[in-house]
Amino acid sequence: MIKSRLKILLAEHDMTQKDLSIAIGARLPTINDLCNNKSKQIPVKLLDDICNYFDCDISDIIRHQKNI
Repeated sequence: MIKSRLKILLAEHDMTQKDLSIAIGARLPTINDLCNNKSKQIPVKLLDDICNYFDCDISDIIRHQKNI
C-alpha cells in the first residue's frame, strides 16, 4: 500500500494544506486527498512540484507500506 507522508511534511514546515496549494498552484481538494490517503492517482507533476517546493525526495512524500 502506498501511504502519503504529506501531512507530516506540512507539520514539520508549520504549513497548512491551503498554504501549500497556493504556493504550488494545486487545487486544495487534491492536496487534501493526498494528505488523507484518499488519492487514487497522484499526478507526477504534483509530486514534482511538492519535491521542488520542499527541496525533498519523493520518498519524503510517499512511502510503500507492506500489507499485513
